[in-house]
Amino acid sequence: METSTISDDKIIQDLLPQKFGKAGKIWVGILLTICAVGVFAYYRQLRYGLAVTNMRDYVSWGIYISNFVFFVAISLVGSLITAIFRLAGVKWGAPLTRIAEMIAVAGIIFASIIIIVDMGSPERFYFLILHGRIQSPIIWDVIVITTYFFISLLLLYYPLLPDLKILIHFKEKTSPGLHKFYTYIGSFWKGTHKQYLLSKSAINVLCIAIIPVAFTIHTVTSWLFATTYRPGWDSTNFGAYFIAGAFLVGAGSVVVAMYIFRKWYHLEKYITEDHFDKMGRILVLLCLLYLYFNVNEFLTPFFKMKESEAGYLNDLFSGSFAPIFWFAILTGIIIPVIVLLFKKGRKPLPMFIIGIMVVVGAWFKRYLIVTPTLLHPFMPMHDVPESYHHYFPSWEEWAITLGSLAGTMLVITLLARIFPIIPIEETIVEQHHYHHIK
Repeated sequence: METSTISDDKIIQDLLPQKFGKAGKIWVGILLTICAVGVFAYYRQLRYGLAVTNMRDYVSWGIYISNFVFFVAISLVGSLITAIFRLAGVKWGAPLTRIAEMIAVAGIIFASIIIIVDMGSPERFYFLILHGRIQSPIIWDVIVITTYFFISLLLLYYPLLPDLKILIHFKEKTSPGLHKFYTYIGSFWKGTHKQYLLSKSAINVLCIAIIPVAFTIHTVTSWLFATTYRPGWDSTNFGAYFIAGAFLVGAGSVVVAMYIFRKWYHLEKYITEDHFDKMGRILVLLCLLYLYFNVNEFLTPFFKMKESEAGYLNDLFSGSFAPIFWFAILTGIIIPVIVLLFKKGRKPLPMFIIGIMVVVGAWFKRYLIVTPTLLHPFMPMHDVPESYHHYFPSWEEWAITLGSLAGTMLVITLLARIFPIIPIEETIVEQHHYHHIK
């Protein structure tokens, strides 16, 4: 971090949350509009039932479940980056931790919302809690997602406490409403040595706890598919396959957010080209790891080509889903590896483009995990309407999906408006440590 010649006051002024300008207000307005359309579409779904969707008896999990798996995936790296960087003492990752934490919290919020949307009637979630069966993987998913959400929230909140003291002190830089909010959630923080020790201990406990929970949430999510006897899902590889994919899309989303915040808030001195270079190297590793699990996932059934798997695999590799499949593989894995192997490819702008490619490719990959399998059941379809043989989301499904994606970006945007994107106190302490060593 290039902060060796920056004064403490300058760091504070640079990193304090900034009010929305005209462009920021337009951005929030666009996101709110998309969310409003999504809410209207959900109202139609509540009024007329799931009949407004194009899900049928066979494709009973459509774009909603694809979106759910995507949100769970992008939330993984947020908390894991924080946990692993803090536990391993990785100093260069300090400016990225809060960005990652914000993504984690926003992702897991909308993962929870979209699964309720998929249930049709919201009260079904209440009955799931009230009458859930512990032998069902769905209950395991509910438990682990709830646990993960609260740990992620605490992992965002505890490192914020020293910064809240700074925000309360500079009340002239914030609105009266925000000042009251900062005072409400952080006035007890006095910055004493005992508080620092307690906070450090709590953060370490959370960092240790969230690692197995993060792995569990993706493993359990994969079991929702793998424990269902269907071609394409009947695999013992799914847990590792899901975790590897989640690492990749999570890292890609962090890279995209790094570039946007760096450019928008002029944080070039804090999020440097070196950060992009290091994240680029991590992305190459994660792409290769995910590529391995993709080969492992498809090569074995493709080699044996059992009758039950043949239709699914042919449709995926050379049939109606082939364009999406190869787009997802090339865009989300192959091209990023080729570009990021070169140093120029790990500069901020190329990294931003690659990050978008990884995220987009990952979304389509989740769509492919759900839909083709459901269209190729073990028992072939007989005497059903032609529409049952195909699935393309209705406008209501698209509106709700885009609304949830916009909602995620809105939560991240608002968190970045309310809290410092880069930890202020941690940046100042690191600079003092640098001067002491020097």
